Amino acid sequence: MTALTLSTSSAATVRADAVVVGVAKGAKGVVVAPGAEAVDKAFGGKLAGVLETLGASGAEGEVTKLPAADGLKTPVVLAVGLGDAPAKGDGYDHEALRRAAGSAARALAGSKKAGFALPVEDAEAAAAVGEGALLGAYTFTAFRSNGAGNGKNGKKNDGKSAPLAEVAILGGKPRDKEFKAATERAQALAAEINRARDLINTPSNALDPKSFAAEAQAAAKEFGLKAEVLDEKALKKGGYGGLLGVGQGSEAPPRLVRIAHTHPKADKTLALVGKGITYDSGGISLKPAGHNETMKCDMSGAAAVFAAVVTAARLGLEVNVTGWLALAENMPSGSATRPGDVLTMYSGKTVEVLNTDAEGRLVLADALTRASEEEPDAIVDVATLTGAMVLALGHRHFGIMANDDAFRTSIHEIAEEVGEQSWPMPMPEHLRKGMDSPVADIANMGDRMGGGLVAGLFLKEFIGEGIPWAHLDIAGPAFHEGSPWGYTPKGGTGSAVRTLVRLAERTAAGDLG
Repeated sequence: MTALTLSTSSAATVRADAVVVGVAKGAKGVVVAPGAEAVDKAFGGKLAGVLETLGASGAEGEVTKLPAADGLKTPVVLAVGLGDAPAKGDGYDHEALRRAAGSAARALAGSKKAGFALPVEDAEAAAAVGEGALLGAYTFTAFRSNGAGNGKNGKKNDGKSAPLAEVAILGGKPRDKEFKAATERAQALAAEINRARDLINTPSNALDPKSFAAEAQAAAKEFGLKAEVLDEKALKKGGYGGLLGVGQGSEAPPRLVRIAHTHPKADKTLALVGKGITYDSGGISLKPAGHNETMKCDMSGAAAVFAAVVTAARLGLEVNVTGWLALAENMPSGSATRPGDVLTMYSGKTVEVLNTDAEGRLVLADALTRASEEEPDAIVDVATLTGAMVLALGHRHFGIMANDDAFRTSIHEIAEEVGEQSWPMPMPEHLRKGMDSPVADIANMGDRMGGGLVAGLFLKEFIGEGIPWAHLDIAGPAFHEGSPWGYTPKGGTGSAVRTLVRLAERTAAGDLG
């Protein structure tokens, strides 16, 4: 992974392959952002003009490379756009810094070191730059023939796709406790988001429920977590009808993983539940052509939960965080659940399966019931649950539903604070009637219109009484099929990890919301 350091060097004296400076859109053209003063001086105070001549505008994410002027120790200056310049007296938005750093780091792939001279007025700004750079530098080459150690002859990476090796944050005050703690947090958080991305990007023939569970067990051993894995025999004995029903069509049986970070001084417990469908064909209700190719990403919720729990442990958060990974592969076969079948869930409720492609809610239902038995102070589930949510909010926002308005508002505010785009969604009670079944307690489908809300109402049925609960439908932002932007790569994004970690931090501070 890319190294992150705090440097006392100036933009003029840092020895690196490139120095990164920020530029913004001002009322009269390009504005050079704070941190780049030494670079601007080397250009005779005309850096903005030179950049404008090259076509730069300061727009968010815009990257312009130019040869360094005399007096600089680096051969290249990379100017990255921060968007609109803030009003006088205001600092740059942390998310703008995060995205700019990500764009710059990606543009510098193959370089050994870059000095980032972006506006760093406090420790949080430094953390945003570090976080964005580490996330933007991410690459996934595990299955390429020229990837490190993965070729037939163990060939090493050819360097063309190698990530930027080191990010040095200039003006970062390495001896300042706040700066040091903030960047250490950024390193841990980015490492775990990138772990989630790796899992999401791994093809399904290399990641099934069993191997995912093994990944969790290995991380638990490394970071001092407690891990428990229920295999198909234990699931059958325990009556986990949702997980078994979804997974029975596959040769790769389901798993339920409990992975927990505990702190001796903690008096609050947060339960996180993730949908972990390692491949979703739709089952007997087979997905149409064009909808199967990216379904390795249907375990993004479980990946986010896993990463969040490990991050909580790495940061030593004074809160108990328990992750539940509901893992199954949804495949059609002679043994698969059929439309019209009735499953008896772990809770004892019966569910008529009208559509086997509405499988995520079935595995989550079992995990939510099990999580509720431990009576946590709150439960949050994360899932790539419905295409309806993508239609409603697009590809960059996740939806938030909850059984408590204040909790939903708190989750939304936390997401916005850490730079994840979200939107609070309602849970209209009149939609519950559409899931009435003539043969079971509830059906797994209801009204087609408002399908994302219907899914949330289904999950609500399996939450323990009196427990605040929120549901994050990350179907839109979990997997990015377009060109990379900001710190967002093509493929798995690690959506919701930052929100979950900040929620855990707030819970540790006694501000659960």
